[in-house]
Amino acid sequence: MERFDIAIIGGGGAGMTAAIYAARGRRSTVVFERMVTGGQIATTDMVENFPGFPAGINGFDLAQLFEQQARKFGAEVRAEQVESIERRGGSFALTTEEGQYLAGAVIMAAGADYNHLGVPGEEAYVGRGVSYCATCDGAFFRDQDVVVVGGGDAAVEEALFLARIVRSVTIVHRRDTLRASAIVQERAFAEPKISFAWNTVVEAIEGGDSVQRAVLRDVQSGEKRTMDTAAVFIFIGQTPNSSLLEGLVEFDGGGHAIVDLEMRTATPGLFVVGDLRSQSARQLISAAGDGATAAIAAERYLGELPRGRLQSEAARMAG
Repeated sequence: MERFDIAIIGGGGAGMTAAIYAARGRRSTVVFERMVTGGQIATTDMVENFPGFPAGINGFDLAQLFEQQARKFGAEVRAEQVESIERRGGSFALTTEEGQYLAGAVIMAAGADYNHLGVPGEEAYVGRGVSYCATCDGAFFRDQDVVVVGGGDAAVEEALFLARIVRSVTIVHRRDTLRASAIVQERAFAEPKISFAWNTVVEAIEGGDSVQRAVLRDVQSGEKRTMDTAAVFIFIGQTPNSSLLEGLVEFDGGGHAIVDLEMRTATPGLFVVGDLRSQSARQLISAAGDGATAAIAAERYLGELPRGRLQSEAARMAG
């Protein structure tokens, strides 16, 4: 059984930053990433709000730089999916399809997946007019007409943000009333740039090299119409990748792990960062901050353990 001081699950911005800090602190560090390093940022065409890149940088290229820097300090990055986490004594046993690993501390950075509409054109236009983050991509559509899908706080707040940048925002909502809090609704109704398509759903997203229009359907009459738009921003919730944490941490009502200011959970040695934690800002820069905070806290946690405990537990489990 291989053993590491710190195991990081998820190779997005939070996970890779944690790896940089952990490995630079001379802790044996491994990152498990089931897909492409970088997480959601790797699918972003242009990142313009991350410090140090005034001209912007392609998301995939930035993710590769994260990995390169982590490896430089000695972190290992393995393309394996963690299937379970089990508390073993004072350590953690991680099982992947390749085998078992032992870690003194675990930083969970598996993130959350945006809920998708599942309509034709959605996947094809991700990064080319389909977005799940107005704060990230709104500036690309300055002085253009855009669509926001959803009726909760996230959708309406993002529509208000977009209204400061774009020419017009149409909120498409399948019901005739919003689910957002009263004060957020009041602000949206008072914003002249925001209009509403009630009792309406998006049936398809169409265009050429980028999004040009959305096909809408009235859920009551069944009537379809086409709306010209430069972008479709989708805010119908997120699904946290939190199944591995069941029985180990406390969750909020949305399935996000509850942590303190040092990213610590109720289980000593287990940290949760990025979109997977409660009250996350869901931005790359804040995710990176979470990763650094967790790695520093994990180093402090390991430094307080009895010397040689991880090695003795690994020997006991191997026997």
